[in-house]
Amino acid sequence: MKGIVLVDKPEGWTSFDVVARVRGMVARIEGKKPRNVKVGHTGTLDPAATGLLVLCVGKEFTKKVPTMIKHDKTYEVELTLGQTSTTGDKEGDLENVSKERPTERDVVSAISSFQGDSMQMPPKFSALKINGKRAYELARKGKEVILQPRKITIHSIDAIEYDYPKVTFLTSVGSGTYIRSLAEDIGEKLKTGAYMSNLRRTVVGDRNVTQAVAISDLTDEILENTLVE
Repeated sequence: MKGIVLVDKPEGWTSFDVVARVRGMVARIEGKKPRNVKVGHTGTLDPAATGLLVLCVGKEFTKKVPTMIKHDKTYEVELTLGQTSTTGDKEGDLENVSKERPTERDVVSAISSFQGDSMQMPPKFSALKINGKRAYELARKGKEVILQPRKITIHSIDAIEYDYPKVTFLTSVGSGTYIRSLAEDIGEKLKTGAYMSNLRRTVVGDRNVTQAVAISDLTDEILENTLVE
């Protein structure tokens, strides 16, 4: 089996959980051991996030992962103002920062200001590697995590809606952009604090989540019939 399968990842699953499920299904179909089956994803989604996960199946297609990771992505984002999180999302420990309620104009202005090119500090709880170790592994152990800011591109930020303390918007971003970091940066600019309270990825490159299969609905037959090149 070879090709690309689009999965709508549910909340609570890691990207590796989805890869492992599909790898096991392919191994069963082909009569192989899972370790002999090549499956990889083209961009991590945090456990708390939902949406489009693009998986490459087979040696021929997993070789394309490094290129496909660089595709632009679109997200539906929800922020919660007034608090910060140790992980940048709802999974972390929350700390109250401010009870000030910024105006809608201030919120729209702050969020819109991040459109374009900028330097962004990746979150400590990320899959980036530091001396061979994932940053989140070091952070969970309380070890020092030293990361460097890197250039990102936010192509667009639209459909901003505000009902304190919640803010929602749609954003299209370039590869390497962390929405959790964007949430923290918005909160800092507003002087209220903010964390990412919900995230759904809807587009990767030219592939849309409307084309994806829920992992709970994925059967051997559907997998075989939905693999595309």
